[in-house]
Amino acid sequence: MARAAATAKLREVDPTLPGSWEFSGFSQHGEDGLIDYLTRRVRNPHGYFIEIGASNGLENNSTWLALARSFSGLMIDGNPQDLAWCEYILRPMNYGLTFQHMFVTRENVARIAELARHKDPDVFSLDIDGNDYHVVEALMLAGFRPRIWVVEYNSAFGPTNSITIPYRADFRIEQAYGRDLYSGCSLQAWIQLMTRNRYRFVTVDLSGTNAFFIAPEHFDSEFVAQLRGTQFRENSSHLREYGMNWEGQFDLIKNLEFQPVQ
Repeated sequence: MARAAATAKLREVDPTLPGSWEFSGFSQHGEDGLIDYLTRRVRNPHGYFIEIGASNGLENNSTWLALARSFSGLMIDGNPQDLAWCEYILRPMNYGLTFQHMFVTRENVARIAELARHKDPDVFSLDIDGNDYHVVEALMLAGFRPRIWVVEYNSAFGPTNSITIPYRADFRIEQAYGRDLYSGCSLQAWIQLMTRNRYRFVTVDLSGTNAFFIAPEHFDSEFVAQLRGTQFRENSSHLREYGMNWEGQFDLIKNLEFQPVQ
């Protein structure tokens, strides 16, 4: 909370420029600021979020909403120890939260529909380092229509390639040099999926980690029309780790299997 107080006050917010909204309280980068600003522009909000990949509650995209904004929500993670710690920390401060240990696949999204208080939450954040594209597609088919989507994209796949890893229910990211770049999907794959489902691209965060999309019917049309988001950024952590841009990173994995997204 102290970090949020410090970084939020450094901003000069421009309603048309999403990069100016960023600050970090519990998010890894500036996601808290982007989410905070967008949720304040939602018409008739529920005050409710869903996050898949909530981790231990100390670094994610929903704890700011839970603590600073008193949102209720559903927090899901595949690591039972992390989720237990998340619940231990957050439940005493917000009894509107639900915690679910679950390794999410395309086949079990119906369980999320059973657990969720709303299928149109104000925010749905997903970061699972794997079948991200396939899980979101399944959630949409299950009737979920959040006002705001926050989804991690893989900048190593490039700014124009529209690709994802093929679906494999038991996929786990490999923690080895180069192979840890093989997960998730490209930004263009997200744009294709979201556009087909009537979402509007807002921006990527300045760290090159997450992409933000909104259901425009829940926002003032003038606000939506004036948005000037960042169209693509390379992942700052990958740049530091590999010392090469996305083209060099993609060379390390280009012979692996990819699925095109139309």
